[in-house]
Amino acid sequence: MAEVMHDSMTRMVDTTNGGGEMAARFKVMTKRFGEIEVDSDQVIRMVSPVLGFPEARRFVLRPHGPGSVFFWLQSLENGDLAFVVVPAATVDTAYCPPLAGADRQELGLTASQVPEFLLILNLSRAEKLKITANLLGPVALNAEKRLAKQLLLDPAHYDIAFQVE
Repeated sequence: MAEVMHDSMTRMVDTTNGGGEMAARFKVMTKRFGEIEVDSDQVIRMVSPVLGFPEARRFVLRPHGPGSVFFWLQSLENGDLAFVVVPAATVDTAYCPPLAGADRQELGLTASQVPEFLLILNLSRAEKLKITANLLGPVALNAEKRLAKQLLLDPAHYDIAFQVE
């Protein structure tokens, strides 16, 4: 078993799966979950950074709990950074924003493929735990290729703080 330090937070561990093939695993120290172990095939690579977080390019999607609609989009470069997200259909079944050709190409999507859209949630403690979803800046995900990108849509058509019921 070989261990290689990637940075101060991430360590790659080679493990043998049942078939004798080597599979890479990462151990990442996070603020919210403590040390987590991630298979390399679970890593989602952002083709451009999430707005305001240029250093965060690799993430893992973790369920909040069994049966929950909530997920955590946990950064692998910054253990303090995790976004609460939901599939867009959870908030609005008709939500399907346009995707520019350049964005489709960056995400490795064919003309007929539809990306999954994740919405970042915000919790306002000042307003009695009001939850809003960012429809203006969704994360478009090509789940097959594990590529994602936060989009910036037209504020005349999409709300940055859509009230979640």
